[in-house]
Amino acid sequence: MQLPVALSWLLIVAGVWNLVVWPQFLRRVMKDPRARDEQGRATRFLTVHLFLVAISMTLGVAVAIVGIRTLVS
Repeated sequence: MQLPVALSWLLIVAGVWNLVVWPQFLRRVMKDPRARDEQGRATRFLTVHLFLVAISMTLGVAVAIVGIRTLVS
């Protein structure tokens, strides 16, 4: 696959952005009182946000890999 160098770098930056931002967001969600119920079990609030973070970070890795591969080849 061939992309202009600027687009390859844009993909890499977007991937790195996801890998930097989402863990910070998850830390805040984990501290939120809505994350656990009175018995300490995870609530739907926490579960939904865990899935959101996992999917976003997976996509971030994939986008960064595509950017790197298009830059290298």
